[in-house]
Amino acid sequence: MPPALSGRGLPRRAAAVLTGLALAAAGVTATAFAPAAAGAATVNPAAVGAAVLSPATVGAAADFPVRVNQLGYLPDGPKRATVVSPATTPLAWQLRDASGAQVATGTSTVHGADQASGQSTHLVDFGAYTGTGTGFTLVVGGAASHPFDISPSLYDGLRADSLNFFYQQRSGIAIDAALAGGSAYARPAGHLGVAPNKGDTSVPCQAGVCDYRLDVRGGWYDAGDQGKYVVNGGIATWELVNSFERARRSGGDAALGDSTLRVPERGNGVPDVLDEARWELDFLLRMQVPDGRPMAGMAFHKIHDAQWTGLPTRPDLDDQQRELHRPSTAATLNLAATAAQCARVYAPYDAAFAARCLAAARRAWTAARANPNVLAPATDSTGGGAYEDADVSDEFYWAAAELLATTGESQYRDAVVSSPLHTRPVDGFWWGGTATLGRITLATVPGVPLPADDVSRLRGLLVSAADGHLSTMGGQGYAVPIAADAYVWGSNSAVANNAMVLAVAYELTGAARYRTGAARYRTGALETMDYLLGRNALDRSYVSGYGARASENEHHRFWAHQNDASQPHPPAGSFAGGPDAALEDPVAKARLAGCAPAACYVDDIGSYSTNEVAINWNASLAWLAAFAAERRPTPQPPAASCTVAYRVENSWGNGFTATVTVRNTGTSTVSGWTLGWSFTGDQRVSNAWNATVSQTGATVTARDAGWNGTLTPGASASFGFQATYSGANAAPARFTLNGADCA
Repeated sequence: MPPALSGRGLPRRAAAVLTGLALAAAGVTATAFAPAAAGAATVNPAAVGAAVLSPATVGAAADFPVRVNQLGYLPDGPKRATVVSPATTPLAWQLRDASGAQVATGTSTVHGADQASGQSTHLVDFGAYTGTGTGFTLVVGGAASHPFDISPSLYDGLRADSLNFFYQQRSGIAIDAALAGGSAYARPAGHLGVAPNKGDTSVPCQAGVCDYRLDVRGGWYDAGDQGKYVVNGGIATWELVNSFERARRSGGDAALGDSTLRVPERGNGVPDVLDEARWELDFLLRMQVPDGRPMAGMAFHKIHDAQWTGLPTRPDLDDQQRELHRPSTAATLNLAATAAQCARVYAPYDAAFAARCLAAARRAWTAARANPNVLAPATDSTGGGAYEDADVSDEFYWAAAELLATTGESQYRDAVVSSPLHTRPVDGFWWGGTATLGRITLATVPGVPLPADDVSRLRGLLVSAADGHLSTMGGQGYAVPIAADAYVWGSNSAVANNAMVLAVAYELTGAARYRTGAARYRTGALETMDYLLGRNALDRSYVSGYGARASENEHHRFWAHQNDASQPHPPAGSFAGGPDAALEDPVAKARLAGCAPAACYVDDIGSYSTNEVAINWNASLAWLAAFAAERRPTPQPPAASCTVAYRVENSWGNGFTATVTVRNTGTSTVSGWTLGWSFTGDQRVSNAWNATVSQTGATVTARDAGWNGTLTPGASASFGFQATYSGANAAPARFTLNGADCA
C-alpha cells in the first residue's frame, strides 16, 4: 500500500522521471528549476523579530507572520489564527475592522515549537467576536494579517467554484465561456475523434488485452494529465453524490439543487451536483466489459494516451492514440459501489438511469467475486499513473456496503458483516483505501438493514476516529488533522478527507442519539478549512482564486499560463495537492531541500508532486465547502443511553486501584463495548482485570473481556485497574461508550 493517504500514490511516483522529461521537452524554463531565494520555502521564526513582531514588507511568506484563513471566518464558527514568533511570553493582539477601528483585543497563547512546520508559534482566539463585515485584519505586535471577511455566506462562492472545476475537467464536451468564468477557459470538446484527436469514441485495448474497441467518451480528466481512471473517478464521484446525500439529510440540499451551479444541464429538474456527477457515472458505466466478451461485467482500469501527454496540450489538440488498459478487480468494485449509490440517489429524478446503474452494479459485483485478484500492476505507468492496488478487501467492503444500503439484500449484508474490516477502527480513506466510505454509508443512510447495535458501533467508530483527529489538531501550532510525518503526495487530500470524518461525526453526534458535544466536530472541520485557505506554515491558500496568497500555477496540461501566456491560470476553486516531504519532482528537489514537512510545497507548474490538481482532491474540497456553507442551527442531541460509576477503591503514596461500572440505560442491547476517558493528571494504568485497558498519553481505552461484552438494556459490567499517579488524582470528567457520551 502507498504511504498513508497518498492522494495519487506510488503510480505517479513511478512515472516521475518520464513526466519530468516530458516537461523539459515541452519547454519548462530553467528558472522553474532554479533554487529559490533563501527562506522562500520555509519561514525562520527568528527572522520575524524578537519578543514582539515588527511590520514587514508585502512579499514572501515571512512578511505575514500572522496566519489567518485568508478567505475569512463564519460568525458562528471558530476564529483562530497562528502567529510565528520566538516570543516566550504572550503577545497582545487587536482585531481591526476595515476602517482600522479596534473591535476586539486579547493576548496570544504561547504554543512554542510546531513539529510539522519547524516554526515557533502562538495561538490567537478571537472567536468571541461575532460581528460581520469585510476587510478585517488581525494585528499582533505591530504586524497585520492579510485582510479577511466574517460572513455567514463566506463559503457560498467556494462551494460553487470547487464544483465548477469538474465541469471544466469534462472530456467530450465543449466548455462554454459563460459557464466556465470567461473566454480564457472556453475550449472545443476534447477526445471525440475530431482531428487531430484519435478520440475516445472508439478506443482499442493495449496489445493482448482485448480484440475490440469501446466508446468510452465523457467523464472527467483525472488531474493535470488527460487520463481517465476508474479508481480515482470512483471515489471522486462518491464524494460528490455523498455530499448531496448528507445535505439532503441535514435539510441543506436546496443549495446543491437545480440551477445552483454553472453546468449545461441546469434547469432540467435534477440537482446540479447530481448532473455533474452523472457526467462521470456515464463514463464509468461505459468502462464495463460488455456481455459476451471475456471477463464480462469487469471494468477496464483506465484509459489514457499511449505516451505521457506533453505540457501544455489542450485536449482537443492531443494527437496521441488512446488505449484501454486491462480490467482490474479494484476498478470493477469502484464501479459496483458508485453505481449502487447512483441507483439509490438518482431514483427520484431518473428511474430508468437508476435502474441501469443498479444492473451495472450487480454485474460488476458478480464479476469481481468471480475475479477477486485481478490486480493492476505497478509497472503500467507509461502515459498515465498505474494506480496499482495489491489489497482490494476494502473495495469489496465498500461495494457490499453500497449495495446493501440500496437493495437491503442478504447476500450483500453477509458480505459486509463477514468482512474483517466491518469491526476494525476507522482508518483514513483515499482512492486506494475505501473501506471508510462504506462505513460512512452504513452509519448515515437511513434504513440500512443491519442490527441497531451494529449501526451504533459503526457510528461510534467514526466518532472515535474524529476524536483522534481533534486530538492531533490540538497538539499543533496549525490545527491540521494529520500528523507531522503524514505530509505525503496529496497531503491536502488527506487533510480534507479527515475533515470529512469530522463533519460526519458532527452529523452523528447531533442527530443519532449521542450526547457528546457535536459543535467541536464542526469546529474541527472548519479549522481544517482555515489551514487549507492560509493558516499554515507557508501563509498560502492552496485554493486558486481564494485568498491574498493563493496558488495559481498548479500542474496542469491546459491551464498552463506559467508555461504559455496564452493559456489561463487554473480557474478559481482548483485545489493544489499540498506539501510532500519526499520531494518527488525536479522542481521540488531543486527548490525545497531541507524544508520542514508542512513547508515542502512550491507553487510552480513543474512541481507535480506538490502542486498538481486531481478530481478526488477537489471532490473532498467541494464536500467540505458545501458543509461549511450550510446555515442551520447546531443540532441538539437527545440524552445519553449509558451511565458510568468511577470509584477509587484504595490509594497509597504514588498508586491507586479503581473500579469502573458501565450501565446500559438505552433500549437496545450493546454487543461489544469500548469505554473511553481521559485523565486530568499524570495517572498511568499499569494493569487491569475484567477488561483490556490501554493508554496513550492521558487517553484511556477499556474494551470488554469477551464474556462481559453484551449489555442488555439495564445491564451493567464492572472492571478494575491499578495505576500510578503524583499530585492530584481527580476522577475523569467524561466517559464515552462506543464513542457516545455517558451520563
